[in-house]
Amino acid sequence: MTLHSIVIQKLLSTNAHLGRRVAAHHFKQFTYGTRNGMAIIDSDRTLICLRTAAEFVAALAQQKARFMFVNTNSLWDEIIEQMTKKIGCYSPSMNLLWRTGGFLTNSHSPKKFRSRRKKICFGPTQPPDCLVVFDTDRKSSVILEADRLQIPIVSLVDSAMPLEYYKKITYPIPANDSVQFVYLVCNLITKTFLLHQKSSASSVAQLEDTREQVERIEEGKSVNKDELLVLPYSLLPISPGVDRTEELLDKLVVLKFNGALGTNMGFHGPKSTIQICDGLTSLDLIVNQIEALHSKYRCSVPLLLMNTTTTHEDTVKVLEKYTKSNVDIHSLKQPQHKSSGGQSSEDELYPGHGAVFLSIMKSGTLDVLLSQGKEYILVVDSDNVAATIDPKILDHLIENKIEYCIEVVPTAYDADFSNIGSRLQKFELAEIAQSSVKHSMEKFKLVDTGSLWVNLRAIKRLLDTDTLKIEDISFFDRAIGVNVPHSRSLSLNKTSDILLLKSDLYTCDEGVLVSDLLSRFKSMPDIIGLDSLKVTGDVWFGAGITLKGRVTIAAKPGMKLEIPDGVVIENKDINGPSDI
Repeated sequence: MTLHSIVIQKLLSTNAHLGRRVAAHHFKQFTYGTRNGMAIIDSDRTLICLRTAAEFVAALAQQKARFMFVNTNSLWDEIIEQMTKKIGCYSPSMNLLWRTGGFLTNSHSPKKFRSRRKKICFGPTQPPDCLVVFDTDRKSSVILEADRLQIPIVSLVDSAMPLEYYKKITYPIPANDSVQFVYLVCNLITKTFLLHQKSSASSVAQLEDTREQVERIEEGKSVNKDELLVLPYSLLPISPGVDRTEELLDKLVVLKFNGALGTNMGFHGPKSTIQICDGLTSLDLIVNQIEALHSKYRCSVPLLLMNTTTTHEDTVKVLEKYTKSNVDIHSLKQPQHKSSGGQSSEDELYPGHGAVFLSIMKSGTLDVLLSQGKEYILVVDSDNVAATIDPKILDHLIENKIEYCIEVVPTAYDADFSNIGSRLQKFELAEIAQSSVKHSMEKFKLVDTGSLWVNLRAIKRLLDTDTLKIEDISFFDRAIGVNVPHSRSLSLNKTSDILLLKSDLYTCDEGVLVSDLLSRFKSMPDIIGLDSLKVTGDVWFGAGITLKGRVTIAAKPGMKLEIPDGVVIENKDINGPSDI
């Protein structure tokens, strides 16, 4: 019997599969069918949703986020009380809060409230980072309040839950809310918390070392100018709240380089106007990203396009379709440099970011931005179509007064590839490639994605003193790198890149390219013992799979190869079901 079968049997023993007599239309995706007029919930879907919710809780627990557990069913009081005691969220004076709800929209000012047991508690002084609801039928008002504050919700949902409340839940867990299943969920949350509390304790020394290195950088002591401190993206604080995000974005301006032509791909015009995904261009993607941020938050993020002589006129024509957009777009033209022979030189056209900022300052744009309260500029390279405007990075830069930050990703050629993204490290600048095309990647450990965050006042200070050279980080008081996910580095340099981006492997969600590759995995395989993996063809992975050694999986043309749940594949070549 596989591990997956054992888990499913455990779910069935809790009666999690027994739904109500009427299943709402939107809930039918979670049902297996009906029996005696009663909806039968698909245990496989329950397990997938439960695992997804647990991974989300684990990620927040690792960041020491604030949780609120909401319950009004007295049958579950003891279960939830024991859980909150074990994970450190229990307080005798606050115990009643778990059952009476959150008063989320009034959380900015503590309120006294009286329960049916005539006891008085105080509401929380800060809104939680996550809301866990065990009985959605009785706490629909809390769900509405959490949705209004954009607080993620993890909740049990049943077959009769109205669509109005269901669509507001971030991580639904479809199941019958029996006492046994609630105990199972609380037990899972408890173990998740305890596991990550242990892992957090083991990384305290590393975090302390991080603080010491940051302090040394801030004080300017013993800093090697040829090295860059690279911070893993996973060590950044959790996403800021709505108010904080609005405050951060109002301090940001985005500049996109728009000087590259698509002639090497058979396209006559700016590279930013080539359609790459769902009929959208890379220029459309960045505009859509900013529009999505404007619709979610009350903020204003202007977009600057730095054109060249060869792209300026075509870009001005393209910008006509954005006349109804709520994005403030400014099209700038960088002065053209001449080679020694008097002819235009493509290599000299962009002699460095410093010349771009100098052009912005001479045009008066820099002073205007500073007068508008802008503090940071995100510079996006013309070749990278997956650049993302990330408030988490901006928050870290502002909080730590960092003037210069580049986004990097590890190269696949580095022997320490699996560890680079998980710990703080220093890298020599010679180990960071500026382009994945122009260099032999075996020489480098990191690749610059082309996304650069710079403090505007630092730029003005260096320009005023005539010392700006943007490629030399030694001119900035504080500089770091952030090791971002590989999904944020997608180049557009070759015809094959266009084919890949136009394929059904990628879709666009609010200006961000999203890969459908993850849909092929019920859950991520265990790869701690894996040396190499090569997958070709139409391959789908089940849950609880373990890969070890050197594994090759190749589906024949026209065949869908499904790797079953719970299997262990070690040093094998898989070409069909018979090889598993």
